[in-house]
Amino acid sequence: MHNIFIMALVRIFFESFRFAWHAISNNKLRTFLSILGVTIGILSVISVFTIVDSLEKNVRESINKLGSDVIYIQKWPWGISGGGEYKWWNFMSRPEVEISEMKKLSLKSKNAEAIAFMISANRTIKFQNNNVEGVNVLAVSYDWNSIRSFDLDFGRYFTEHEVNGAKNYVILGHNIALSLFNNLNNLGEVIKIKGEKAKVIGVFSKEGEDITGNSMDDAVVVPVTFGYKLMNKRRSNPSIIAKAKPSISNEELRYELSGIMRSIRRLKPKISDNFALNEISLISSQLDSLFSVISLAGWIIGGFSILVGGFGIANIMFVSVKERTKQIGIQKSLGAKNSFILYQFLFESIFLCLIGGILGLTLVFLLIQFVSNFFDFSIDLTLQNIALGLCVSAIIGIISGIVPALSASKLDPVEAIRR
Repeated sequence: MHNIFIMALVRIFFESFRFAWHAISNNKLRTFLSILGVTIGILSVISVFTIVDSLEKNVRESINKLGSDVIYIQKWPWGISGGGEYKWWNFMSRPEVEISEMKKLSLKSKNAEAIAFMISANRTIKFQNNNVEGVNVLAVSYDWNSIRSFDLDFGRYFTEHEVNGAKNYVILGHNIALSLFNNLNNLGEVIKIKGEKAKVIGVFSKEGEDITGNSMDDAVVVPVTFGYKLMNKRRSNPSIIAKAKPSISNEELRYELSGIMRSIRRLKPKISDNFALNEISLISSQLDSLFSVISLAGWIIGGFSILVGGFGIANIMFVSVKERTKQIGIQKSLGAKNSFILYQFLFESIFLCLIGGILGLTLVFLLIQFVSNFFDFSIDLTLQNIALGLCVSAIIGIISGIVPALSASKLDPVEAIRR
């Protein structure tokens, strides 16, 4: 019995495919115009989703370079969790974090794997007659290399003795090295940063430009003790960066750092924190809501096209039922059941929508290839979005074909043959 049912479904499947292909072959223009709506709808929806997914992937990869297990202790919070007003006037009166506070945190913290201090500013860098303006100069303490992952093409990182001794050493970003020297192997050369001489001891490997600009390619790194000579202390955006141990959650580290910082600054229990504990999850939660809105907009944009396409498919199915009324009557007179007629037209509607969906996905693929050739941005048509496009097409086929299929299955065989 089970095998008979499967054979019947297979027969209906092939019959429906044959009738759908017959409708396309005999009425090319009519069929093309009918499935055009589905094609445009799938093109709109999947294009938006593909771009949004690729954008989200690039943004999250860029943000993750900052470290998902890292907490930044700073004067200013990155955002207000749970919404609300950003009360900048309260944050302005807060003191900046100090390197002395970083040292005390390192001694007292038991949950942090590494704690570093960092200041930064944009400066002009010179070598002989060459100069590069607006370079991001990062002045860091020794443990920064345990928090921020990077590779070096040439040279080495600072030693702890060099950092503590305010050595005028510098590690160059890939693009900065090429701009100053036209080559990467320039160890031992002396450059000038704000009039101060600095000896090149390393060159970072090329990371590539990401969507947030979080790259070492256009930055240089110096020891923090040397960096104080290059920057205005009040305008250097100082940060204490703490990385959690593998077995410690961010929440545990956050709780510990908050307690230690309050004791260092001698804050009474009723006084609010005068520092911010920032982490990547604050940005990630804001990204989630942003991309949800964009995805909803994609459904709305493509939904209208899909709706129009669905009406087009329903129209061609009603026409198909009318044209094949006599054929339906003959099939019923030979013993075909109502369910056979129903599935036959329903599958035909699904096939037509799937053809429109496949055309839409093909156009998305071609559009991605075109964009990728002209823009330095990675866009991928994922299997998930391909499956989504085909599923949406099939659902539209079911919705568009169910009424015409029901009307065909309920035709009286005698009346159908007479027509």
